[in-house]
Amino acid sequence: MYQDKEFKKGILFALLAYVMWGTLPLYWALIHDVDPIETLMYRIVLSLIFMLILLPIIGRWQQFAQDMAQLKAKPFKLLIIILAGYIVTVNWGTFIYAIDAGFVLQTSLGYYINPLVSILLSMIFFKERFNRLEWVAILFAVLGVVYMTFKVGEFPYISLILAFSFGIYGLLKKLVPMPALSSITIESLATAPMAIIYLIIVGQTADLSIGWNMSTFWLLFSGAVTALPLLSFSEGAIRIPLSLMGFIQYVGPTLIFILGIFVFKEPFNIDQFITFCFIWVGIVIYVISQIIKIKKRPQPLQYQN
Repeated sequence: MYQDKEFKKGILFALLAYVMWGTLPLYWALIHDVDPIETLMYRIVLSLIFMLILLPIIGRWQQFAQDMAQLKAKPFKLLIIILAGYIVTVNWGTFIYAIDAGFVLQTSLGYYINPLVSILLSMIFFKERFNRLEWVAILFAVLGVVYMTFKVGEFPYISLILAFSFGIYGLLKKLVPMPALSSITIESLATAPMAIIYLIIVGQTADLSIGWNMSTFWLLFSGAVTALPLLSFSEGAIRIPLSLMGFIQYVGPTLIFILGIFVFKEPFNIDQFITFCFIWVGIVIYVISQIIKIKKRPQPLQYQN
């Protein structure tokens, strides 16, 4: 009964995380008066402040201190975490720019492609072997990108930057496993000096975009907006299998796709639809391949008393 209750809670936490991530375009659209680069820099600083407040409140400060001590003793791993912080900053910045510039559908496409990019990176760097279905899934993703480039006449650079930056970020995180909250705090610590220096220079040489307006008001919540989905995700990940989490992840890009068409009213013609169809077919094939893998895993022996 307890395990069943925890499993259901895990699904709810996972869904909540991806619903929050999937509706982020609505939040960033509220900050349209602030320059995208400034928004990114404030997000880094405010994320750090929020995490430093949150960790002791939820009782994770000791865990964070232990993780920091371990990294200090292993400089190479610390370097990887710092690099991960800058890679995810590229991802954040691209996402914020895309929403501001009217490329919501490209962000959706990028996060649909991301799992396929991740398995490709795993093959290259970890020499993991994949079955035919996974190769076919990657092929359909490539066909979608090629079709969009030559038929639609628009190279999906935003989609690819989002997919590869988050894929590389995941790759680096795999090299240095660490609790999510500790990780994002350390990443924010690593990138905060860059953000603070940028804001000081811009503040002295030009006018900052912030002021007494609603965009600035909403910007103050960017730290919480960064951390809360991650917290929900980590609570879900410890309660449900990673394979199930992998299926739930498509809630995010699906919501972004719906918002792009029905809320942001982005153009969506037949060629763009065909592009997404290539990606969707690839995802369906990928999901099927994962289901087959799960079924082939040896089941634990059941002992009877």
